[in-house]
Amino acid sequence: QVQLVESGGGLVQTGGSLRLSCVASGGTFSIYTMGWFRQAPGKEREFVASISWSGSNTDYSHSVKGRFTISRDNAKKTVDLQMNNLKPEDTAVYYCARYILAYAYTAGRESSYSYWGQGTQVTVSS
Repeated sequence: QVQLVESGGGLVQTGGSLRLSCVASGGTFSIYTMGWFRQAPGKEREFVASISWSGSNTDYSHSVKGRFTISRDNAKKTVDLQMNNLKPEDTAVYYCARYILAYAYTAGRESSYSYWGQGTQVTVSS
């Protein structure tokens, strides 16, 4: 059974930084693309970033590109999201997710991810 557990959320001021981490258990982590998504109050969940199984490919949503960096450590079974220059509009619950197929990569499609963490709250104050 695959489990994903996020951590690192919290309250930060505008312009600050946070680093989210997601640790996986069960399954073979190193052969799956991983992604980060977020859901703000009253809004649909949206794509934030993705990273291929080897780490060689990454993609970001337009709203976070240049501020957020996704990375992974296959030995530790973790995927991180470094968030810099945070803005109030980044406030959301952040979820990590595992892609549905091994050795496959398509950024941005929520339906392509089959396992999800419970989420971690990020709040950016103005």
